[in-house]
Amino acid sequence: MYLRDVHAEASLPKLRQLIRKNPLGVLTTAISSKTFPKILSSHIPFLLDIQDEESETELGVLRCHLARMNPQSKTMIEEIESRSATTNAQFLEEEVLVLFTATAQHYVTPKFYKETKPTTGKVVPTWNYAATQVYGRAKIYFDAKSPETRDFLSKQISDLSQYVESSVMGYTGVDGKPSTWKVSDAPDRYIDLLQKSIIGMEIEIDRMEGKFKMSQELGEGDRKGVIQGFSDVGSDVGLQIAQLVKERGELKVAK
Repeated sequence: MYLRDVHAEASLPKLRQLIRKNPLGVLTTAISSKTFPKILSSHIPFLLDIQDEESETELGVLRCHLARMNPQSKTMIEEIESRSATTNAQFLEEEVLVLFTATAQHYVTPKFYKETKPTTGKVVPTWNYAATQVYGRAKIYFDAKSPETRDFLSKQISDLSQYVESSVMGYTGVDGKPSTWKVSDAPDRYIDLLQKSIIGMEIEIDRMEGKFKMSQELGEGDRKGVIQGFSDVGSDVGLQIAQLVKERGELKVAK
């Protein structure tokens, strides 16, 4: 990830928060194969496990599951099985990358730059966004007959359903809100069959990088213009961007 100091976010709690608010990640692998392309990506919802939520240093573990028929799944299984006879492999040899991008992202028109545009005209468009890149070593659960795989997948789909139902949908079962849908609401036989059609992945995170590119590189006058411009757009995303530009500008000034 290209990180200018002004945009870089070093706080792991903030990066963990971005992941949890935007759990749909892009999983990327680079595995040499005679059957499939070397570089493959899939959009996958992830869970982030942290032992100490107050920790400033803990990276944590990402969990997800993929369709067994996904070419990326087939490539990972192929890579592991090619080594399993000699190494009893369950981990991929090469690291994997997962990219998370905040939903609040937007084109920035030079018309918002109320300080620089009228004086010099030396302005160009850009794009404001926030993202986190996660790198780590992936353990793959693909043996459908293995109790370890069955246990992992059962916990994974149950935990993921509970998380998105409550955190994303807001189904808490209190204050008149609907209760969450649970895996147990579906027939056991149906879930068992579906479980055989997926594989699991657990990523031990080695490093995490993030940035909030929210006009911090601009002077105060231009930043105020961006805040006003996005506020005037009137959309939910525009208002979110305006707030983020304000917050990130204040952090810059405070440093």
